[in-house]
Amino acid sequence: MDREEEQLLRGRVYGADHDAPGPRPGRRYTELVGGPLDGLLLDITGLTREEAGTGVVLATELGQFGAGGKAIYNPRTGDADHFDWTGDTP
Repeated sequence: MDREEEQLLRGRVYGADHDAPGPRPGRRYTELVGGPLDGLLLDITGLTREEAGTGVVLATELGQFGAGGKAIYNPRTGDADHFDWTGDTP
């Protein structure tokens, strides 16, 4: 992904329409850091703190395994506002 594509993804919400303007009021988000989804926001409104604390596996075509691949993100210790990339999986 080139720098221009990266800038387009910043401030976007994972899984939202490309036309969506960004985060919605009243929702809870965490920022994805590193890996193929770097800079995207993940809506964690429906997750309990325990569920969010286990991390997430997100579908992406941008990772090491291409279409059908997934990126693994785990909460940053002591910082619920950021999930760090830990790798890709097929």
